[in-house]
Amino acid sequence: MMQRRLKFSAAMTAVALLAGCASDLKRPDAAQTQRDAQIQAAAAWQSALPATVPHGGSAAQLVNWWAQLGDPVFNELMQAAQRESATLAGALTGIARSRASVVRSEQALLPQAQIGVQGSRGVIAPKAPPATSLSASAQASWEIDLWGANSATLNAAQLTARGAELGWHEARVAVAAEMASNYMAYRFCEQQLTIVQRDAASRAETARLAELTAKAGLSPTATAQLARASSFDAANSVSSTQAQCDALVKSLVALSGMEEPVLREKLKANQVQVGVLSAQNALFSVANAVTQVPAQMLAQRPDIAAAQLAVTRSAFEIQTADAARYPSLSLSGSIGVASNRQLGVSTDGSTWSLGPIALTVPLTQQAAIRSNTQAAIAAYDEAVISLRAKARQAVREVEESLVNLNSTQLRATQAKRR
Repeated sequence: MMQRRLKFSAAMTAVALLAGCASDLKRPDAAQTQRDAQIQAAAAWQSALPATVPHGGSAAQLVNWWAQLGDPVFNELMQAAQRESATLAGALTGIARSRASVVRSEQALLPQAQIGVQGSRGVIAPKAPPATSLSASAQASWEIDLWGANSATLNAAQLTARGAELGWHEARVAVAAEMASNYMAYRFCEQQLTIVQRDAASRAETARLAELTAKAGLSPTATAQLARASSFDAANSVSSTQAQCDALVKSLVALSGMEEPVLREKLKANQVQVGVLSAQNALFSVANAVTQVPAQMLAQRPDIAAAQLAVTRSAFEIQTADAARYPSLSLSGSIGVASNRQLGVSTDGSTWSLGPIALTVPLTQQAAIRSNTQAAIAAYDEAVISLRAKARQAVREVEESLVNLNSTQLRATQAKRR
């Protein structure tokens, strides 16, 4: 009995020593993690929100916001871009892998069980008759989560899966924004091409008339030459603008996967309709979806939400790395049945075992465990700083957009008064 007490005392002393090996490392507690995961933003936007509120602030009307433009070709291209995007396909793969990691982490918390069946027939000893042997057994093992390492790993995996889903939403927004930017640029180029073509035709006619008046002696030759040069310059503008429009069509083909002849026919078919689209009202409706409090808006951004989850996930990863310096306890057992038949005589029986109960104390891995914990703490600090940087960048983007929208709305109002 005294010997058992001495062994137990020695084990507890080792545990105490191991617990103090990394006591100087500054690990965030739950309260600090919660504070670090919060968004630091101003109470209100510094730039004024546009005055126009077409949808009355209803978020439901923003679900199909792109349809507000009333352009069926644009809607078709947007849907095609969502289907054909390699970025979105990669994001879906990331979701599947992260969910698989969650399942593995859940299994680590549960007892592991296996069933084995064996059968054999042969001569097991010289000059012995053949024997048939059959056996079946079930083995189970369980690593008891004494220090919460497996639970922390599961929490981190769940947050990673949620972050992957947010990454998918972010990719959808990025694909939609790229398609919208290229499509609007093409429509603008299309209108610009019409203008420069008319300008080129007008300058060509002016050059023709100037040539006639110069030949008739009614105007100097230099005037005709200037008009001819102006006509050439307008023709160059037409060629340059046409090239820009063709390049934008190529980009739409690449984003949507639609065949170029088919796309050009669709673009040409609704060219007249585009001239009456209420793009301005649709554009201003987005600005009014922004709330007065930046933190509320930022929390809705997938990239910011994912950055917040990264902070909490990094805290769980610290807990997982730190728990490796403590002893681990595992329990295993098995139960089985066996049958042996030789010379017409059968021998049947069952077996079982409970154990071993294994307590593993890490002694020589403390330096590696400490390094892993330090790396996890560094990753946590990086996640906190990354969240703050992304929040500042998001505020900047919205502020700049509000400035541009207000300026555009003001210029549009002034243009209507002229």
